[in-house]
Amino acid sequence: MAHLSRHNTPKGWRIKRKETKWITKPLPGPHAIKRAISISLLLKNLLCYAKTTREVHYILHNKEIMINNVIRVDEKFPIGIFDIIEIPKTKEYFRLFQDEHSRFVLHKVSKEEAGIKPSKIINKTRLKKGKTQINLFDGRNMVVEEDTYKVCDTLILDLKSNKIRSHLKLEKNVKIYLMEGKYTGHVAVVEDIIQTNNLNPSRLICGYKNKKFETLKKYAFVIGNEITTPE
Repeated sequence: MAHLSRHNTPKGWRIKRKETKWITKPLPGPHAIKRAISISLLLKNLLCYAKTTREVHYILHNKEIMINNVIRVDEKFPIGIFDIIEIPKTKEYFRLFQDEHSRFVLHKVSKEEAGIKPSKIINKTRLKKGKTQINLFDGRNMVVEEDTYKVCDTLILDLKSNKIRSHLKLEKNVKIYLMEGKYTGHVAVVEDIIQTNNLNPSRLICGYKNKKFETLKKYAFVIGNEITTPE
């Protein structure tokens, strides 16, 4: 189905009650539907650059939208958390986030920051000749010579070269963004890591605005200091 009923859309999409009944559904991709929006929704609801689907088609036909340094022309193309939206005509750059109420928001970034993207390691596979394939949060796969990376670490990728710019470990005192759970959308600092057995998932003790809270380790996405976040 190319569209969703307005009443069945994720709450984070921020659809107004009296808008059109049908909303463009993003194409299947690496992101769960609750963590992605279509380019159509981006242009209509977040950027407010279009009011109708016809206007969306006009903008895309003129190749005015780039996602992660690639021109996109399909209104259903999915945009996920941490993706970079570039508008060459206006020289604007945004990164997509979800706020503390799980609502999608755009965070304006510099041209320099728009050239990088964080991606969490979700799995690893041993290959022949000592190489390792790393499976990333956004669907990318990378083959590395040295296996110095762990699941739940983050790689900062250069979007032009698609190479690893830096490696952020999930450890004490790092800045994280929470993807799920009670504290979705919060940016916090890891104060302690509670490692447990397979029956009980590992947890984190986090600091946030002079408060402490506990969350699951798997919910954390290390962003470090290179990635700016909405205030």
